[in-house]
Amino acid sequence: MLEVKNVTKRYGKNVACNDVSFTLEPGTLTVLLGPNGAGKSTIIKSMIGFLKYEGSITINGLSTKTAEARKYLGYIPEMPSLYPTLTVIEHMEFIARAYKLTNYKERINMLLERFELDDKRKKFGDELSKGMQQKLNLCIGLLPDPDLILLDEPMLGLDPHAIKELKNYIEEMRVAGKTLFISTHIIDSVDMLWDRTIIMQDGRIRANVTRDEIEGSGKSLEDIFFEVTEGISKEDVISSGSGIDAGEKAGESEK
Repeated sequence: MLEVKNVTKRYGKNVACNDVSFTLEPGTLTVLLGPNGAGKSTIIKSMIGFLKYEGSITINGLSTKTAEARKYLGYIPEMPSLYPTLTVIEHMEFIARAYKLTNYKERINMLLERFELDDKRKKFGDELSKGMQQKLNLCIGLLPDPDLILLDEPMLGLDPHAIKELKNYIEEMRVAGKTLFISTHIIDSVDMLWDRTIIMQDGRIRANVTRDEIEGSGKSLEDIFFEVTEGISKEDVISSGSGIDAGEKAGESEK
């Protein structure tokens, strides 16, 4: 289980994340939604230990700032960061050795085949198109097969076939008991099975809802998103069953 408690991240006078708290239960898929600049990437980079912040983030009771906790975490960034002079297969071999993986050849083959990179094994990083770079980015992040995977805008730059394959793979990981956390600002990209959605805006969590709560309200995820982010009254959102947390209600009343 991963717990984010009262996390605040400041860049000078700018507050990118403001007192953010939530929990990722084992074996669940949580979607993080929000407009551009909502603080989604900041909270993910804090979770993976890339940023300093106020508050605490733990996985199985261990701070994610520790090497031990990071063994459980996988991270697929929004923008691929590849080595221009390494080939596709060399990227995969590099990650396998960095993580000290064993018997990884078959898994490399499976990932490259599923994401249509099998015939690009000898291509250098800077020879790949943007879409192929993103596919390799996914393969690199998925290779260690971590228990908890953070994906930041994973479908940007992918063609429809690759998006479908990624969604299928995400569902397979969910069924296998992996914990997944997917950040995006494109609601249509997360029409797969999910358990919980967190909606951020202006660095704060505005809603934290389960699939059952949304389905019980008779509204779509898109309806809830626009109600929350476009300033509909608290009373209307609460009566819709959207599950806004008490702490967020208080926070909104102060604005």
